[in-house]
Amino acid sequence: MWSLDAVTSGQSTGLILRQASDWNQGADETLGLDNEAQLLTRAAEHGLPVPAVHYVLTLEDSLGLGYLMTRVDEETLPQRILREERYVTARARLAHQCGEAMARIHELPVDDLAFLPRATAGEAVQTLYAEYQGYQEPRPVFEPAFRWLRDNQPSLPATRTLVHGDFRNGNLMVDEGGLKAVLDWEMASVGDPMADLGWMCVNSWRFGQIDLPVGGFGRREDLFSGYREVAGVTPDPQRVRYWEIFGTLK
Repeated sequence: MWSLDAVTSGQSTGLILRQASDWNQGADETLGLDNEAQLLTRAAEHGLPVPAVHYVLTLEDSLGLGYLMTRVDEETLPQRILREERYVTARARLAHQCGEAMARIHELPVDDLAFLPRATAGEAVQTLYAEYQGYQEPRPVFEPAFRWLRDNQPSLPATRTLVHGDFRNGNLMVDEGGLKAVLDWEMASVGDPMADLGWMCVNSWRFGQIDLPVGGFGRREDLFSGYREVAGVTPDPQRVRYWEIFGTLK
């Protein structure tokens, strides 16, 4: 990831160049950067808080996969967002704002984006179990967790939507007023929208503030309220809990 300034006619524009490195250009579990740029462009067209994509690299550029996007100069480090005084107002608003942003993400039309992977809860558990087995390091504590996930699989959602896949503290750009941009879309898929809400509440993304389940800064009630205001439906707490447990095991 490169930060640069493009200067034309005396005007300077801050940009970020994202390039795929040699080790991840063909990674199966993430979108290619060309596809991620296409998804970001779609998100921007629908008014989501994302950096604007200016250019997608081509073969003639000889730089591999990647794209240029607007540089957003705010904070992403969770430890600063959760502890510094300048973000006290932002912390009070963030959970509600995250719910609003998630609901808008789940409204994005993506039927024409064939590159997005699709999976049910059962398939996601099966894939995770295969990965676990691939390490050949049995951990007895994992077995009852996998069994619980299999036994408590939710029914298929009424509507399968775009899922960001990594919506969490650390992938949010924040200023003193709250949410500025949602970053890192490479794990996006089509699936159960409640998966995003559950992932946001995983303990790992609270960064020590364990009593505030939404990113270490908010309550589930505020997250659900923001989601309801945009989507018109209240998130199902049991489905969210299922995906929180899945995310914790993952």
